[in-house]
Amino acid sequence: MPWSRFHTLVVVALGITWILDGLEVTLAGSVAPSLQESPVLHLTTARVGAAASAYLLGQVSGAVFFGWLTDRWGRKRLFNITLGLYLVATAATALSWGFWSLALFRFLTGAGIGGEGTAINSAIQELIPARFRGRTDLVINGSFWIGAALGAIGTLVLLHPGRLPPDWGWRSAFGIGSVLGLGILFLRRFVPESPRWLMVHDRNADAERVVSEIEERVARAGHDQLPLGEGHRLRIVARGRTGFGVVVRTLFTTYRERTFLGIALIASQAFFYNAIFFTYALILTRFYGIASARIGWYMLPFALGNFMGPLLLGRLFDTWGRKPMIAGTYAMSGVLLALAATLFARGYLDATTQTVAWTLIFFFASAAASAAYLTIGECFPLEIRALAIAAFYSAGTLLGGVAAPWVFGRLIESGDRMHIVWGYAVGATLMLCAALVELKIGVAAERRSLESIAAPLSTVD
Repeated sequence: MPWSRFHTLVVVALGITWILDGLEVTLAGSVAPSLQESPVLHLTTARVGAAASAYLLGQVSGAVFFGWLTDRWGRKRLFNITLGLYLVATAATALSWGFWSLALFRFLTGAGIGGEGTAINSAIQELIPARFRGRTDLVINGSFWIGAALGAIGTLVLLHPGRLPPDWGWRSAFGIGSVLGLGILFLRRFVPESPRWLMVHDRNADAERVVSEIEERVARAGHDQLPLGEGHRLRIVARGRTGFGVVVRTLFTTYRERTFLGIALIASQAFFYNAIFFTYALILTRFYGIASARIGWYMLPFALGNFMGPLLLGRLFDTWGRKPMIAGTYAMSGVLLALAATLFARGYLDATTQTVAWTLIFFFASAAASAAYLTIGECFPLEIRALAIAAFYSAGTLLGGVAAPWVFGRLIESGDRMHIVWGYAVGATLMLCAALVELKIGVAAERRSLESIAAPLSTVD
């Protein structure tokens, strides 16, 4: 099917979740010094890192629980549930009265975003034409950094000295997310359920109706003669619910190598990202003396580099192929971080050059991280796609990401540059190892239908 306004609607209505995620994470990083200066919270550096870890733990929990529901209840139904949880929790964060209330509300906010991610990644891959799937998935996941830029701009305004009372700046910053999220409810009314999901749940009439409506939209946009469908015919038998035993057998027997690949890609980028990004503001304030109200100026170029990576490199994932591009972006990220860590250890960097270095590193790392989620969504059968995305995200984040902000918070608190450099060395090594794993067992999924990469469990001979 040619690209149409329908596909653009899907990208905007669903991809905006990552903008909210970027907004949340950036606010948490940018307001970290303000949380320490707050007359109500009085957080230590370690507790700021712990609050970030609570958000990540919530994402893990929400991804697994809502991912399980997504494969049972459908992609569309979960959109409003997870979005509603996010809206309430992020508004509650703005009303926090101490560390434990802040940590709880950050956990619930993360649960909403984690649940959104599993349903949305599944729906996007199942509604986007195969030849556009790689670049679309990367750009949508990369839109996280549009939210990051918005968050940085918001903190420049809200945390400006004297503009708001001391405890109102960070509260207003967290309140931004709930206001922006309200607009998404309207857009999602026009996004249909995945026809693939409808078929395997014995709702053929609904699937036919959805496909016919999509075709009519495309035809009205000027594509009078739609091309004939490509690929082999599949015969499927509706299975209803997929049992836990089938899930385990599929992941650890049928697709054992792909399971190992997914964990390697997700865990390495989770440590790499969470260790650096959640403590970004702390590095600037502790080692370069940047005032908390000015952190946003250093976040903006960093966010721009992170978005431009997937935007400019995304097309190559569909043309040059998944394996060379995924391995290349992972390897470049690791090498550049090792180089930047060496310069940091020797004191050759200032706040500006440190930001330039991170911007260049994450130009490649952002594309690599987005490609990890693309790989998982493509490489497993339809019936367990959302749960697989959730399971790998959760396993990878638990292995590589949840503890990273807290650990790096403690390293930064020590004030010893070499302690931090050793942490960076671990992140660089993980990314290089993941590149080697991709070269060895990566899947050439470019321009192929999802069913040719991993046949539905419902398929019969």
